[in-house]
Amino acid sequence: MDGISLARHGFPNQKDQVNHFSDFNLSASLKAQLAIAKFITPTPVQAAAIPPALEGRDILATAQTGTGKTLSFLVPLIEKMQAQGNSRNVFGLILLPTRELAIQVLEQHRKLTGNRGSAALIVGGLSEEPQLEQIRRGAQIIVATPGRLEDFLNRRLVNLNSIRMLVLDEVDRMLDMGFQPAIRRIVAALPAERQTLCYSATLSPAIEEVAHNYLRNPARIEIGSTLKPSDNVELQTFEVDKEKKQELLEHLLNQHHGSFLVFVRTKHGADRVARRLARSGHSATRIHGDRTQSQRSAALRSFAQGQHRILVATDVAARGIDVPDVAHVVNFDMPREAEDFVHRIGRTGRASRRGVASTFAMPEEKGELRKMERSLAINTRRFRVRAKQPTEQ
Repeated sequence: MDGISLARHGFPNQKDQVNHFSDFNLSASLKAQLAIAKFITPTPVQAAAIPPALEGRDILATAQTGTGKTLSFLVPLIEKMQAQGNSRNVFGLILLPTRELAIQVLEQHRKLTGNRGSAALIVGGLSEEPQLEQIRRGAQIIVATPGRLEDFLNRRLVNLNSIRMLVLDEVDRMLDMGFQPAIRRIVAALPAERQTLCYSATLSPAIEEVAHNYLRNPARIEIGSTLKPSDNVELQTFEVDKEKKQELLEHLLNQHHGSFLVFVRTKHGADRVARRLARSGHSATRIHGDRTQSQRSAALRSFAQGQHRILVATDVAARGIDVPDVAHVVNFDMPREAEDFVHRIGRTGRASRRGVASTFAMPEEKGELRKMERSLAINTRRFRVRAKQPTEQ
């Protein structure tokens, strides 16, 4: 791959082993804020990415969902921004695919700065004026989705001439959503002399092209397999007829403790499953593309805070949900692609926690299931639902 360092970074070498955030070459104020926020031990992607990023190197990182990528770019970004002192110029730009992810990154930023950092959220689906006011007040970091940011650029409402660090997070998802032209035009508005950190769950030819176009001799960081479920997740599959799926879901809810994230293929299906669960006395909410931003935010918040035990979601939310304690992911409908499967179940078993992922496969989907298992090199514990109780095969 032209221009990309072939070195693969996992844990640092033993002599450079990073056991605590306090071991990084960070300011005393940032170390103190990390301790206050209870960030003590870095994850592998944080241990591998933060040192070269602090040295000013570009980064190309691939890692599974839930590995702590957000802190791995926020820590060096905040450290470098604070080192330049007080300024009303925009220092860093973070581009993400969805509003939910942008909001969550902003929340992490606030934790690391004790609400003292100046950051602007620029996303669609929310009122423009508060976003523009954040920019006018002198935001030093912009956290944005490509569509709204490009709109502001076209209307000359934001100036990116002073950007020194660019973060492209979930870049594979941004490309899937058709944002490549917008990203290209946004990057063209940035200074050529900048540091760029690029994060992706996969390394496809399209991602390699992005790396070739926007990165200069990046440190290549690869944590584990980029298309493989986490070892912390117990995988099980239920062969079940379509009309028995809802009954099976309620059986699992009654048999297991903890929160459930249920994935369905369609917006109509999400509404239907959530309504049936509510009628059966279960506490369920839903998130999909037809819901307003305030409805989606309220649903995520109530699920994260435990007010609703169950969140029913379409794939639009698969990479936009960052809830640390999801106990059980259910593929109520089979995912269309193996990559979707990995991203769905990546919502559980995060960090060192254990999780369970259950996939409902109709008899006519057995071929798709076998194909997906082969492509991911996994075996799932199989059950067949014929009567009221599932029986193991």
